[in-house]
Amino acid sequence: MRTTTTFILAALAAPLALAQTTSSKRGLCYVNTTYSNTDDPIWDGGNSDLTWYYNYGSTPTSGIDGSKLQYIPMLWGAPPSNTDMTFYNNVKSLIASGTQIKYVLGFNEPDGCISGGSCIDAQTAAQTWIREIEPLKKEHGILLGAPAVTGSPTGFTWLQNFFTACAGNCSADFIPVHWYGDFEGLASHVGQVNGTYPNMTMWITEYALAEGSLADSQTFYNQSANWFDSLDYVTHYSYFGAFRSSVSNVGPNAAMLTQKGQLTDIGAWYLGQKATGNTPKGGAAQVAKFAGWAAVVLGAMMWFMT
Repeated sequence: MRTTTTFILAALAAPLALAQTTSSKRGLCYVNTTYSNTDDPIWDGGNSDLTWYYNYGSTPTSGIDGSKLQYIPMLWGAPPSNTDMTFYNNVKSLIASGTQIKYVLGFNEPDGCISGGSCIDAQTAAQTWIREIEPLKKEHGILLGAPAVTGSPTGFTWLQNFFTACAGNCSADFIPVHWYGDFEGLASHVGQVNGTYPNMTMWITEYALAEGSLADSQTFYNQSANWFDSLDYVTHYSYFGAFRSSVSNVGPNAAMLTQKGQLTDIGAWYLGQKATGNTPKGGAAQVAKFAGWAAVVLGAMMWFMT
């Protein structure tokens, strides 16, 4: 197993491909906004090379063409009742209606209680998984994504506690990863996840350089996309930025659309198109919504360096 330092150096040494590339690994991390009805056709149009999407829920988004983008249901958090079967029943209904479901995703940032985290203890998550997620694999052969923890040290601890609580009854097939920091930190984190779970493939289901400059955000995008495409064990990835810069909670420069709904360079590159030259502009009110991640990223970097 490579050391973290060696892993980072190898990632940084990888040649940087041209920005306009296509990849079957790319999917859409769908975020509903006030502009979604107008902007949704961008993601599944004829000029998009995306192949799959998820929306943090268990029912497809009406504005996305399911014949073009394969839908991946997610059980975002634990339901209030320990007998609830809503997620399981929703997925079963999709299958019965003819929708092809090959994968499902587990809980969204269960170790986080701010900025979108589902804030679930490992024991409750294990019980919910065994009741609602595991049967989908046994009955339909669906491949299961482990809970997508934050990129902080608490994520590794939470995931270890989750698998311990499962007592062998949670058969995850792949590990989803989230990261909001620079490329060096991303490479370090991915290397740590791969070293911890070497027998599982990996999906990068949320990633971006939060609150970076435009130049740094574009460099980060190109480095990370090129690197993900070179890694055999990374089978899927979805950039977090499918919204307008004016409503972005990761900074305007990370967004794939300008404040007017035009593709930015990052957005165009992600869809396999040429750079547009469109410059994103933000809305000041959005910055505070993502503030909690600054501490998460800093804590993670301090942990990896020790």
